[in-house]
Amino acid sequence: MAQCRWIALFFALSFLARVLDASAGDSDPIYMLCIEHCEKTGCVGAKCFHHCKLSSDGNPIDGPWYLQEPLYQRWKQWDCRSDCRYHCMLAMEKARQEVGDKPVKYHGRWPFRRVYGIQEPVSVALAALNLAMQFHGWLSFFILLYYKLPLQPDRKTFYEYTGLWHIYGILAMNAWFWNAVFHSRDVDWTEKVDYSSGVALLGFTLILAILRAFNVRDEAARVMVAAPLIAFLTTHILYLNFYKLDYGLNMTVCLVMGIAQLLLWTVWAGVTHHPSRWKLWVVVVGGALAMLLEVFDFPPYRGFVDAHAVWHALAIPFTYLWWSFVKDDSEFRTLALLKKGK
Repeated sequence: MAQCRWIALFFALSFLARVLDASAGDSDPIYMLCIEHCEKTGCVGAKCFHHCKLSSDGNPIDGPWYLQEPLYQRWKQWDCRSDCRYHCMLAMEKARQEVGDKPVKYHGRWPFRRVYGIQEPVSVALAALNLAMQFHGWLSFFILLYYKLPLQPDRKTFYEYTGLWHIYGILAMNAWFWNAVFHSRDVDWTEKVDYSSGVALLGFTLILAILRAFNVRDEAARVMVAAPLIAFLTTHILYLNFYKLDYGLNMTVCLVMGIAQLLLWTVWAGVTHHPSRWKLWVVVVGGALAMLLEVFDFPPYRGFVDAHAVWHALAIPFTYLWWSFVKDDSEFRTLALLKKGK
């Protein structure tokens, strides 16, 4: 994501459900024959692709596929193989539907229908809404601190975790942006950036959870807590991007970080009797239940709405509630410090 959402947590854990191993659909001999025929002829049934016209050396006759598309469409990167896979998948699913069979996955993905070249349009739209909600939450947090609550004489806030929540907001918006890009077009680099953004968000929320739960306010102590975790996250992200995109390892790392911060936030809210602890508990428990959608996955309704898209939709109210808790916490701490100073 990443809360993910408490919102970071639930966002990054959404990556855990992705599996790219061979699936029932792409291992079907008829599907494989369709792909082979398409790459040779450039056609699936009556549908033909000009960038599948290959010369004897295997290169497109009319030049690279990306030079054959209008400039505004080249970002899609739909080449001969991906177009063949997509239209063979549609043909297979149409045949399966006619005999009453249920949809199956192809190359680890459900059979989604494109809209203007966008691979998963509903997930993209919902990711954009989550991005907007993150921005709204961060902006309202900023306005509360600097324009509604009292400030110190040097114009700094009384709330000790202001900077950390600003960083969180930036990482959360970044993660949702790249999640939307990834769902628009699943290629190697969008997948890596999406995973990396989600891991960074999840890792930072673990740091934030530790610092807030143990009330770490000294800068030196914060560095001592954050430095090893940042070093680990950096190493992990570099490993995923430049050595091996290991889904199993990434799942383990995200799961450990996610469970750790879930426990921290839940126990801390109960022990401290925070006045807005119910909001935190709703986000944590509700988000955890929503994650069951990732476990009990179902195929996309009419080729558009799958379990992951529904989870994206549920993340929107959780994001609102999460930032509401953050604002309540900042107000609670500010008033407590002012009362103590009198």
